[in-house]
Amino acid sequence: MRGIILSGGSGTRLKPLTKITSKQLLPIYNRPMIYYPLNTLIKAGIKEILIIVAPERAGDYLNLLGSGKEFGVKFTYEIQDKPEGLAQAFIIGEKFINNEDVVMILGDNIFEDDFVEDIKSFKSGAKVFAKYVPDPERFGVVKFNEAMKAEKIIEKPKEFLSNYAVTGLYIYDKRIVEIAKNMKPSDRGELEITDVNNWYLEKGELDVALVNGEWLDAGTFDSLLKAQNFAKEKLADKMVI
Repeated sequence: MRGIILSGGSGTRLKPLTKITSKQLLPIYNRPMIYYPLNTLIKAGIKEILIIVAPERAGDYLNLLGSGKEFGVKFTYEIQDKPEGLAQAFIIGEKFINNEDVVMILGDNIFEDDFVEDIKSFKSGAKVFAKYVPDPERFGVVKFNEAMKAEKIIEKPKEFLSNYAVTGLYIYDKRIVEIAKNMKPSDRGELEITDVNNWYLEKGELDVALVNGEWLDAGTFDSLLKAQNFAKEKLADKMVI
C-alpha cells in the first residue's frame, strides 16, 4: 500500500497567511498542518509516501520533512504545476504508485478517527469516508438508501441531496491510475474525484464508511481556528509524530 498527500494549490481562501507559505504548512496548535494527515498514514503502517506540492513551495516541504527518515518512512516529492482536480494526483504519481493499492489524503484534512483497520484490511475496489455536515453544498455529496448503501455521489450539488459529504481520505486499488487517465475534465476543467468514486460505485465496488469522530477541512479561517482548538483538546495524545 502506497500513500499520497495532496498538498498543492495556492490557498487563496487563507490569504494573506498563504502569501509566504503553503496552507498545509500553517501551524495547527503545536504542529504544521501536514503532520495530521501524515499521522493518519504513518499510524496505518504506510512507509512509502508521496507528497505532491506546488512548485513555489517545494523547498519549504523539503526543509520541514526531509527524506522521511526522521519519521521512519520514505518521502517522495512531485510537483503539481497547475491544480487540475484531485484525481490528477494519481496521474502525477503514476510511477510512485507502481501498480500498487494507494491511500490518498488531502493535506488540509484533519481526522479524529483512526483508520488503521480500514487501510490494513483493504482488499480491492475503493473505499471512501462520509461525514454528516451542515453545509454539504461545499463538497462531493453521497446519497444513501435505507440500508445506508451509497446510491449516488454528486460534486457540489445545486439541489439538496443529503447531508453526507465525502471527506478527503480515499483508498483505491491499483486500477486507479488508468481510471484517472481516462477521466474527462468536468465543466470547471478538473479531473473530479467524484467521477472516480462514481466509476467504482457503478461497478458495485465502492464502499462508503461513516466517519464517527470530528473531521475538519482546514481551508477557511473559521475551520482553521476550530482545528487549532480541536488539536489542542483532542488530538495531542493521539499523534505519533
